[in-house]
Amino acid sequence: MERYKLIKEVGDGTFGSVWRAINKQSGEVVAIKKMKKKYYSWEECVNLSEVKSLRKMNHSNVVKLKEVIRECDILYLVFEYMECNLYQLMKKREKLFSEDEVRNWCFQVFQGLAYMHQRGYFHRDLKPENLLVTKNIIKVSDFGLVREISSQPPYTEYVSTRWYRAPEVLLQSFLYSSKVDMWAMGAIMAELYTLRPLFPGTSEADEIYKICSVIGSPTTESWADGLKLAKDINYQFPQLAAADLSVLIPSRSDDAINLIKSLCSWDPCKRPAAAEALQHPFFKSCFYIPPSLRTRAVTRTPPSAGVRGSVDRQGVRKYSGALPNSKLGNNFSSMKLHPSVAPGVQRKLDMAKEDGIKDKKSMKTTTPQSKYQPPVKGSPSSLSKGRTVRCVSETTDKFANMSISTRRHSLSQTRQPPMKAGVNWSSESGNILLRSSQQIPTGRTLTKKVAG
Repeated sequence: MERYKLIKEVGDGTFGSVWRAINKQSGEVVAIKKMKKKYYSWEECVNLSEVKSLRKMNHSNVVKLKEVIRECDILYLVFEYMECNLYQLMKKREKLFSEDEVRNWCFQVFQGLAYMHQRGYFHRDLKPENLLVTKNIIKVSDFGLVREISSQPPYTEYVSTRWYRAPEVLLQSFLYSSKVDMWAMGAIMAELYTLRPLFPGTSEADEIYKICSVIGSPTTESWADGLKLAKDINYQFPQLAAADLSVLIPSRSDDAINLIKSLCSWDPCKRPAAAEALQHPFFKSCFYIPPSLRTRAVTRTPPSAGVRGSVDRQGVRKYSGALPNSKLGNNFSSMKLHPSVAPGVQRKLDMAKEDGIKDKKSMKTTTPQSKYQPPVKGSPSSLSKGRTVRCVSETTDKFANMSISTRRHSLSQTRQPPMKAGVNWSSESGNILLRSSQQIPTGRTLTKKVAG
């Protein structure tokens, strides 16, 4: 910690306090989170969920963990510095955000969530205070309650601030999933429009009442599992009709209302995933393709070598590959590109050359080498069976003038007879012509020859 100078405390939470600091060597401004709990071993530090998850993530909309320091049994996490959080930005806001601004914030957060979920983690504590902002960039932060999607339940009962807590968590379910993050995003998105929380409950019971007053009470059709959860804890939902969200959230588009409704669905299975939310018409002006759909179909007309090499590597980075040896073959125009081909598309000038090499290799490796077969009785080659090897050494003109007619097949049905050592077969003008390709010395062992 001697390399950093603490400047000012900028936040204090349940698990630690956050300080603005400066790196004495580089002059870089950073945020240092000082944990309140004592840590007596390095293994204990690196096994923290927050540390483990952030060490695996590198995304423009996820806050970057730069360093982990343990001194005198105190753990310090060094992060990139962000100017403020979304709550502070909304609090000092004098006028409502425009829809373009709301779209920009939500678009970035959904990108971060899609990346996080695909990396196998869900946040569990999304709220405006945990979304950090610098100018027009917003990042997901505070991974203190993060869990692995593949981890085994039961999960902890209390997660996230009450106003952004999903109903299944409020009803003490231990089987919730990454869809709790999507519920929180629906509430945050609505708050960005109005600068007021959508479900400002004063307790768990009041929170459920506030939710029912906005989206209506759940039914067997809308959320049968929720009714069972309520019955298990002897809770009875208030019977309330859904409010008109277009009245509660003015100055918004129909697409925005539709997205908020889908995010704030009672049934977690009916909420879209983060990658699916990014495909919603609300974000159509952002021209974003989520990682799970980032395949690139190439046009049917084969591109030139230069065009082939300029394939956007960013768009094919996240899929598991399907092309062998990370190269493109002759059927380049009809194949879908996957990220594993990135090494094969990074060189612009060598693409055509590589295709030619690939063709030659494929002929050697994929074409089975046919064995020499003796002439079948009655076939054209059987007529020359009695000839000795010395006959082959006669002049080319004599063999060129020799023709053998076929009675059994027409030209379209002519089948090329088996190859004989040193002799080339070809079918021209309806006849099968026998041509000597080279002189074979007497006594030389006949070797097999592959057509082509």
